[in-house]
Amino acid sequence: MSVRLKLTLSYTGFLVLAGAVLLAAVWLYLLRYVPDRAMLSTDDPDLGTGVFPIRSTLLRVFAPRAAVAMGVLLVIGLVGGWLLAGRMLRPLERITAATRLAGTGSLAHRIEMEGRQDEFRELADAFDTMLARLEAHVDQQRRFSANASHELRTPLAITKTLLEVASRQDDPDVDALIDRLQTVNDRAIGLTQALLVLSQADQRSFAHEAVDLSLIVEEALEALLPVGDQHGVEIEIDGGPAPTTGSHALLLQLTTNLAHNAIVHNQPEHGTVWITTGADETAVLLEVANTGAVVSSEVATTLTEPFQRGAERIRTEHEGVGLGLAIARSIATAHDGTLSVAPRPGGGLTVSVRLPA
Repeated sequence: MSVRLKLTLSYTGFLVLAGAVLLAAVWLYLLRYVPDRAMLSTDDPDLGTGVFPIRSTLLRVFAPRAAVAMGVLLVIGLVGGWLLAGRMLRPLERITAATRLAGTGSLAHRIEMEGRQDEFRELADAFDTMLARLEAHVDQQRRFSANASHELRTPLAITKTLLEVASRQDDPDVDALIDRLQTVNDRAIGLTQALLVLSQADQRSFAHEAVDLSLIVEEALEALLPVGDQHGVEIEIDGGPAPTTGSHALLLQLTTNLAHNAIVHNQPEHGTVWITTGADETAVLLEVANTGAVVSSEVATTLTEPFQRGAERIRTEHEGVGLGLAIARSIATAHDGTLSVAPRPGGGLTVSVRLPA
């Protein structure tokens, strides 16, 4: 049975039951007290004078009319219940139509239900919110797939070109060719590993454990100190306790990416990187700031998008694969946190990560 039919039968059943209870009350509180024999009253001022009907006569007259009344209640319950159920379920039909439309791949449609804030309105608003998030996610995945395909194709095209040039030379420099192929291959491997980490963060396929961001920062900097020395960058740490829960490996990846970006994109030489950790009542904070070129607010907001390399984006000899901040943002989001990028006064960037305490 459909929900509308179930509601109709429910309304009808309750209406007929209420009628039966009313008739039972009439019998219980009225007819049962009527005597089953003739009674003549001549001296009771309350009853007056006359002959009163007996119970059996009243029942013969009352029963057919009660049956007719129950039949009328049954018809009213069925017709009225069907119309009332249809009116009540009309918003659900709009939600169902929108669901079927979304199932065909059209995510731009919205229900936008008007009226009072009832359960159906809340369901429609929640469905609209879900559609908006799905549409944004699908668009992001499409852009990401297109960009990833382009980025992966680049090292393969370079490798093919190098091999073609070498094949046309009578005496190719094998050592130089091997070095250049090794560089291109390392870039392709790094890009593939970054894509895998990004996919793992987006899917939230990791176990949670107790971690401290201040200890993770120390662990990440142990591996990055040679990079800092190579670029002549001074690293200053203010490592307050920052206990949270999450994946140690992914949070280490997040911290490493932020610190590595701050070091290699630091301009001019002999710049500074500041790394701060701390906590308040509701969240823990990781902040990485560096000196560098002046970056506009518009460019800063795009740096967390995968493969974004706008005209104003900072350029160094370390080009990377364009996924460092995108991975960091995905890891923060997977841990129910946020990552924000803002220009630092005087040049450089400040990247702030907030995670639940």
